[in-house]
Amino acid sequence: MTLTASPETHLPSEVTLSTHGLTPDDVVAVARHGARVSIAPEALDAVARVRAHVEKLAASETPAYGISTGFGALATLHIPQEKRTQLQKSLIRSHAAGMGPAVEREVVRALMLLRAKTLASGRTGVRPVVLEAFVKLLNAGITPVVREFGSLGCSGDLAPLSHIALVLMGEGEAVGPEGEQFGGAGQRPTAELLAEAGIAPVTLAEKEGLALINGTEGMLGMLLLALHDLGQLVKTADVTAALSVEGLLGTDQVFLPELHTPLRPHPGQADAAANMLAVLRDSAIVASHKEGDSRVQDAYSLRCAPQVSGAVRDTIAHAATVAQRELEAAIDNPVVLPDGRVSSNGNFHGAPVAYVLDFLAIAVADLASIAERRTDRMLDPARSHGLPAFLADDPGVDSGLMIAQYTQAGLVSDCKRLAVPASVDSIPSSAMQEDHVSMGWHAARKLRKAVENLRRVLAIELVAAARAIDIRTAMSDGALVPGPGGAAALEVLRRTVQGPGADRFMSPELEEADRVLASGELLEAVDAAVGGLR
Repeated sequence: MTLTASPETHLPSEVTLSTHGLTPDDVVAVARHGARVSIAPEALDAVARVRAHVEKLAASETPAYGISTGFGALATLHIPQEKRTQLQKSLIRSHAAGMGPAVEREVVRALMLLRAKTLASGRTGVRPVVLEAFVKLLNAGITPVVREFGSLGCSGDLAPLSHIALVLMGEGEAVGPEGEQFGGAGQRPTAELLAEAGIAPVTLAEKEGLALINGTEGMLGMLLLALHDLGQLVKTADVTAALSVEGLLGTDQVFLPELHTPLRPHPGQADAAANMLAVLRDSAIVASHKEGDSRVQDAYSLRCAPQVSGAVRDTIAHAATVAQRELEAAIDNPVVLPDGRVSSNGNFHGAPVAYVLDFLAIAVADLASIAERRTDRMLDPARSHGLPAFLADDPGVDSGLMIAQYTQAGLVSDCKRLAVPASVDSIPSSAMQEDHVSMGWHAARKLRKAVENLRRVLAIELVAAARAIDIRTAMSDGALVPGPGGAAALEVLRRTVQGPGADRFMSPELEEADRVLASGELLEAVDAAVGGLR
């Protein structure tokens, strides 16, 4: 469930953990492309220095939460020193209680890197060996199996992070760098995978169990991956919208810059309009009806495309601001302060991340919805301005793209269901100690599916718009051709997806169009043809 299928040259090949956080590109590089991870010496020094405070508290007779007490609703129970190693093991084993299918490898790797980032901050109280083991797992390509259900997005993504911590202990479920599937013929025990990579299982000491699981890294990792994908898809939506404008004999005048920033200064709207205008530049199709066209205005799905796409852009920008703040955070409970105090707090609550995950799902649903409306318009002879019904070769004998639009409509409907916010659905847990939770993990899981749906919706619009343009060109004996931007898009698509013709097996063509969008090939070609998309 990723957007980019090929390596991205702008991403780093190595990421260094320091006490100062990471960039979004760092996370994508490690999660998707296997960039190596190293630890800055100053981070290891900070981790060791803070650990000394924890060991001092562990030796004290005064109870300290997470160090010499139980957890959650059991925090009032003092744990004698001889049982504290067992306390850490019991915490991780009991909290690794997820169920359902395994989540995607890239999500687990993002989660691991982000938790390692927090450990490197020098605020969690773990020993350097724990941070080093985390990094060794990532570099060895060993991926713990994390289950779909288990996190409520409060007290951190407890269950997902516990499944990872269990692998650090030499237990639990994991797949190796070859990508074996759990339960399959290639599956091997976790201890065997660690031994093969030269990684010694970690015996957790005081505080370390909590330090491994009390964070928002799961929902944050999925937010960062979604933001990366949406940054590409929102540009793709501008391209497919512009192609639909050509296919429907729409006007480019509504995209002129004087109608946007001076009148309604939303930055995303101006960028979207500029992209659409660039793709339509020098289009013979657009120029062909500038005079003598009886229509006064285009339909909203064409005319208002920059307003919708722009609003999605601005929503992405807001979510990126929240994600960057979270990347700079050191979330744990209790946390070790610079003066050595170990203090309980509520920073593990996922509300800031959960809200923007839900906000993005709403924006994604609307962007998919407007794209589907443009597609439907191209298939309807009453509204398509001279195109054959359903863009069919022989309407009646052929059904053309009739059912492709059904598929698109189903995807849009699914996006609407996924837009229902998860963050308003708190459910109490832990004997009412954790009586308000964020459900951020669930918000992230549904956003991933919505983003994938959006890409497929845009792939179907691309197929329809390309076919409409090809029909216009054929009907005019080659006189009506798209501008350089549209021509570049069609050239990429037509390498592997046929143009108009008699009905044929459509599913492989739609899947191939989806692959073309996922690979970034089409966007790269259009970007080069128009001199850069915003």
